[in-house]
Amino acid sequence: MRLDPMTLVTWLGMMAVTYAARAGGYWLVQRYPLGGRLKAALEAVPMAVLTAIIAPTVLATGPAETLAALATLVIAWRLPALAAVAGGVITVVLLRMVMG
Repeated sequence: MRLDPMTLVTWLGMMAVTYAARAGGYWLVQRYPLGGRLKAALEAVPMAVLTAIIAPTVLATGPAETLAALATLVIAWRLPALAAVAGGVITVVLLRMVMG
């Protein structure tokens, strides 16, 4: 296996930018007090990112995935996010077995 130097530099660069963004965010949050609106916005980020990752799959795949996404939304309405993700995975597996 051969490692391309440009691939390594790109990977290291992406790693450095990701780390700097996270560390910078932690630094800003510790340095400045969070107001009510900013705190609410930051608490909404994880679900927004999860939605951005899942939405294209729901719109571009078959009926089993779409129905599983709807089931996941129903589960997430009442249970924690981890339970919703597990329920969605189980639902899509079962629907793929049934629907083919």
